[in-house]
Amino acid sequence: MRDAITSLIRTYDITGRYLDRDAIDSLKSYFTSGTARVAAAAVINSNAASIVKQAGSAMFEEIPELLRPGGMGYTTRRYAACLRDMDYYLRYASYSMVAGSYDVLDERVLQGLRELYNSLGVPIGPTVVGIQIMKNIVKEQVAAAGIDASVVDGPFDHMTRELSETDI
Repeated sequence: MRDAITSLIRTYDITGRYLDRDAIDSLKSYFTSGTARVAAAAVINSNAASIVKQAGSAMFEEIPELLRPGGMGYTTRRYAACLRDMDYYLRYASYSMVAGSYDVLDERVLQGLRELYNSLGVPIGPTVVGIQIMKNIVKEQVAAAGIDASVVDGPFDHMTRELSETDI
């Protein structure tokens, strides 16, 4: 698991180059946004249970067939598993946000997730919807705390993009 600085330095080290203007600008951006990223993570940490509960309710309201017999949220056990997974995505999104890198998402969340969900018959579409709902809730809460909410977009959008179905 790497943060933005480690990834940047690693790239330049592998090619045997000194840090150029682009690298320095990237580092400046990372440090400039650092306070907002950490403050946004603090908002997530202090409201995680409420964010997940609210996002779960909104997702099941938007996709009610998940709660019907045969749906992935039909039994109490399955419903709890959905909320557990949403909490997992939220937690790793906060790690990614603080690190300023998607490596933690790729390594710990996304790698193999599509295949796992497909093998278990878990629909990926509602997962993507749930992640986007969480993003919107987090952005509202972060903005309400007077923090630049744009730092929230990256990790959630990355998960959405990676999980979304694509045509080949």
